[in-house]
Amino acid sequence: MGKRYTAAQAKLEVEKQYGIEEAFKLLPETKCASFDETVEISGRLGVDPRHADQQVRGTVLLPNGTGKSVRVLVFAKGEKENEAKEAGADYVGAEDLVEKIQKGWLEFDSVVATPDIMGEVSKLGRVLGPRGLMPNPKLGTVTFDVKKAVEELKAGKVEFRVDKTANLHVPIGKASFGPEKLRENFTALMESIIKAKPSASKGTYLKSLIICTTMGPGIKLDTVDVRNTIK
Repeated sequence: MGKRYTAAQAKLEVEKQYGIEEAFKLLPETKCASFDETVEISGRLGVDPRHADQQVRGTVLLPNGTGKSVRVLVFAKGEKENEAKEAGADYVGAEDLVEKIQKGWLEFDSVVATPDIMGEVSKLGRVLGPRGLMPNPKLGTVTFDVKKAVEELKAGKVEFRVDKTANLHVPIGKASFGPEKLRENFTALMESIIKAKPSASKGTYLKSLIICTTMGPGIKLDTVDVRNTIK
């Protein structure tokens, strides 16, 4: 471990679980890098992802954005192609983009598609699926409302999804945002995660939560405080 990391870790009590307010005040003191680090929430949920009725997945528009420039690709034709360009999409096309991606091009962060072109986009399932980039109507990325989809992604719409071990990792902004804006983003995210609790999930839903910067040590959050604070 580097000197910066060791110094940051020394400011934390190893076994302590911090309340939301205290954790976000401490966060700036745990930065270790010279660049503007991303702040991420990692959590373990009380669900069994092996069962379809215990999947936890959704999206949330962070009120203060992510601080990251998002490259949006849109599969659309005709009028919707023009709408996507006007909304700020970085790449817009149809079969030409499908072919380009099949050849290995992946210089984008999010994908939107209109329903009428999903037949072509489905050819990219093996490429986009494992990377979490496949358009999905449940996430609002398969839609004819291209303008809204692009603008939300550009504004800071993020996806959350548990992995096979019931863990999730979601960015909520940059360290430079400061405690207040990061708390607002955290609250919006946790409200969505709590609302997404499957009815089949029994017992404790929020098993553990950790907040950290890209290079900094994790700060354990008091899940009871989170549940009591965020309804």
